[in-house]
Amino acid sequence: MSSEGVDSESKVSGNQANIPAHIRRELDIDDGDKLRWRVEEDGTLRVEVVQRRTGTFSDFEGYDGDQETDVTADHDAWGVETN
Repeated sequence: MSSEGVDSESKVSGNQANIPAHIRRELDIDDGDKLRWRVEEDGTLRVEVVQRRTGTFSDFEGYDGDQETDVTADHDAWGVETN
């Protein structure tokens, strides 16, 4: 295998390989993210970064509507239309 055009190299130790720091920074890979590995028919290895979210509502900025609710009475019925 030629090293021409190699961006970086790392050494495998046991079942683990390090991701070089500049690649982690460039791809915004952080602890807890997953890597999906795929070997193509031509032998090319593809790796997809799957970034984890910090929580189910991590991007939720809150309700900004103008309808007031009584949390003790309306909590479980919020958004449910009744006749």
